[in-house]
Amino acid sequence: MEQIVNLHIEKLPEGVYLATSDDVPGLVAQGRTVMETLEIARDVAKKLLEAQSERQGSLKLKENR
Repeated sequence: MEQIVNLHIEKLPEGVYLATSDDVPGLVAQGRTVMETLEIARDVAKKLLEAQSERQGSLKLKENR
C-alpha cells in the first residue's frame, strides 16, 4: 500500500535539490534533478517507514491538522 507524504524540495546553491518532510521525521534526500530527488525521497521514506513498523508494529505518519 502506498501512502502520500508532503515533501519540501529546495534547490541548493550548489545546484542540487534537497527534499525533506515533516510527515516522515528523518527523511532527507538529495539529487541532481527534481525527478531524481523525488525517487530517492520515495526510497528513503519507504525504508524509514519499514524500520518504524518493525520497531512499533504499525506505520504511523504525523497527522496534519
